[in-house]
Amino acid sequence: MIALAALAASHVASRTQPATQAATDLTDQVPANAAIGDYVGEDVMIPMRDGVKLHAQVWRPKSTKGPLPILMSRSPYGFTLPHATNILTASYKELAADQYIFVLQDIRGRLGSEGSFVNLRPRRTTPNGVDESTDTYDSIDWLVKHLPANNGKAGVIGVSYGGWTAAMATIDPHPALKAVSSQASPNDMFVGDDFLHNGAFRLDYAWSWVSLLETDGRTMKPFDFGGEKDAYAWYLKQTDLATLDRQHLGSSMPSWQNFVSHPSYDGYWKAQRTTGNMAAKVATPNLIVAGWYDQEDFYGPLSIYAEQEKGDAKGLNYLVVGPWNHGGWRSAGTSYGPYEMGEATGNWYREKIELPWLRYWLKGEGTLNQPEALIFQTGSNRWQRLDNWPLKRGTVTRNLYLRAGGKLSFQAPSRGEAAADRFVSDPANPVPYRERSRITPFLAPESTWSTWIADDQAPFAKRKDVLFWQTDPLAADVTVSGDVAAKLFASTTGSDADWVVKLVDIYPSDQRVPAALRGRQRMIANDVFRARFRTGYEKPGPITPNAVLDYRIDLHSASHVFRKGHRIGVQVQSSWFPLIGRNPQTYVANIFRAQPADFRKQTHAVYHAPGQASAITLAVAE
Repeated sequence: MIALAALAASHVASRTQPATQAATDLTDQVPANAAIGDYVGEDVMIPMRDGVKLHAQVWRPKSTKGPLPILMSRSPYGFTLPHATNILTASYKELAADQYIFVLQDIRGRLGSEGSFVNLRPRRTTPNGVDESTDTYDSIDWLVKHLPANNGKAGVIGVSYGGWTAAMATIDPHPALKAVSSQASPNDMFVGDDFLHNGAFRLDYAWSWVSLLETDGRTMKPFDFGGEKDAYAWYLKQTDLATLDRQHLGSSMPSWQNFVSHPSYDGYWKAQRTTGNMAAKVATPNLIVAGWYDQEDFYGPLSIYAEQEKGDAKGLNYLVVGPWNHGGWRSAGTSYGPYEMGEATGNWYREKIELPWLRYWLKGEGTLNQPEALIFQTGSNRWQRLDNWPLKRGTVTRNLYLRAGGKLSFQAPSRGEAAADRFVSDPANPVPYRERSRITPFLAPESTWSTWIADDQAPFAKRKDVLFWQTDPLAADVTVSGDVAAKLFASTTGSDADWVVKLVDIYPSDQRVPAALRGRQRMIANDVFRARFRTGYEKPGPITPNAVLDYRIDLHSASHVFRKGHRIGVQVQSSWFPLIGRNPQTYVANIFRAQPADFRKQTHAVYHAPGQASAITLAVAE
């Protein structure tokens, strides 16, 4: 939902802002006579229907050649002058050169805006209520009436939380709203975005978010780990997650206590689901953008696109998925970790896709030459212009079976093979999500959080508590173009477990590949599933010890070519720390309240016998 390091650098103010705060005391007020290149700025306070006023910066080019459209970004994190400068000279430089009236608005209850802040405010439930949709509507209504030399058209664009506010703008949209671009927006925080994945708590991220944004202070000071450089070690010492905020921050933090109070998929989480709030029928063109390597919100944009497709009768729902991490398309995008992309994919997207798309809808210029789905295929490093995603034809679903002896094969297991592979999972020694030297505090100067998905997965395959399968070297390319899922038949001696599945591309170890990639295991798809939610997220329950149960784990989708000579690999484990908080492996009603005695070693088994054939299902190009 947020790029934490970038926010810390922007010195955003505290989470709440008194309604009576004077505008002259704001950290993101535009200084007198401020100019950024050809743009000059001013502050405005925009009245809402309930009397609350929202603060915004307005940046207008001095050399305006005619009426211009309004392009608005709405955020809870503020727009300091350095942030606004970055927007106009770097991340949105192509749009700035094309000339728009940029409006950078603090959402309700944040920084210069009056009212109370609600994180991911749900859609209003009464006709007289307010939400992000009504605030956007009222803002656009005021802007088109009061900003001189605007052309009567407005767009909303943003990344992460800003992408979410763009999505919310499509609810009962203002007539002047002609386009939105919802980029890296979360959709469901319990199922697959920032805070939980399939009910498994994303500990490191959630704690970093709360401790940075919900504590007092106007500079967003990162949490002090007491000098501890090894975040893994620090989190391992925390034995009472329910009171972690009071222990280390001195008081209860709203979001942290919401995590504690809502351990299952109840109304609190459901009310926040983005697509549950968006209008069923798509009426506003939406350019949805995602990155294959988004470390925060990969589930969100793809699921928003998929669900909005059901109500897109006019072809207004567009999707772009590129080889980027969270918001990586706002930079050059030439590489991700050691993997070169063959071109500056971010620059190309902004110049060739985003710029003409917004120009068409907001200026009425040019022609619309945008496919419904523009998908970057990793492994081959090429863009695909498609009618939809995942592909509705041209692929076949194939099972890649986990076989005895660590063999991975498209052939099903035969009778006589060993029935299962087993490993001992110890909560006192959980599998790290990356090598320990890289698990630094989130906002430490040396942190490389944004590239962890590029890490070599080979070291983890050597652990005794990680099961590993691989194919023989491929005799021909294998192209995955669509959905990826794991179907596990598994058991545990405990009454709860986590199942982490990773699909990897294993590079050859010889001179056919660059030295930095030899033998490297490149992560293509991954996720975690908490076994207590096997029969539904709403009603968790213990699992029967030693019972062989089937689990379907959504690994989302991929567009990737496993090259001839490479191997396909799969890793299965039961911890991923501290990315995911530890499962005690003995069922307790609320893991946040688990006590040290609840955490016990358990033996897990993954089965691969006929009738219990664990497999990865892949949409393979025909």
